[in-house]
Amino acid sequence: MTQVKQGDTVSIHYTGTTEGQTFDSSEGREPLQFQVGSGQIIPGLDAAIPGMEVGESKTVTVPATEAYGETDPSAKQTVARAQIPDNIPLEPGTRLQMQTPQGQAVPVTVAEVTESEVTLDANHPLAGKDLTFQIEVVDVQST
Repeated sequence: MTQVKQGDTVSIHYTGTTEGQTFDSSEGREPLQFQVGSGQIIPGLDAAIPGMEVGESKTVTVPATEAYGETDPSAKQTVARAQIPDNIPLEPGTRLQMQTPQGQAVPVTVAEVTESEVTLDANHPLAGKDLTFQIEVVDVQST
């Protein structure tokens, strides 16, 4: 059988978990297709694919540094509650989208809400977390 190598286009089924909770899965969907080594997926998962064969499954643990990075404290910002329109939901954990002065959209999570302030976190929701993936290679297109 053909082993996956850098540059190949592969299709995998996967389930990603952290702290025992599933955060993403291809179950019930088409497999994830990407070019190995192209930077299309997180580095730690990308590095685990070469050498696998069609039909092969394995579990991969990806440390935060090889996934979405460590949590960056400077990515948190506290703003006055009055600056946020009343129709915007502000429950902790709510995902919102902010806009930079240059017009770029930035996804944020409501981290904390007080009577006068709201703390918004622009870190990726999986930053600082080690991830576990159960993967199965379903197709390989060699380059």
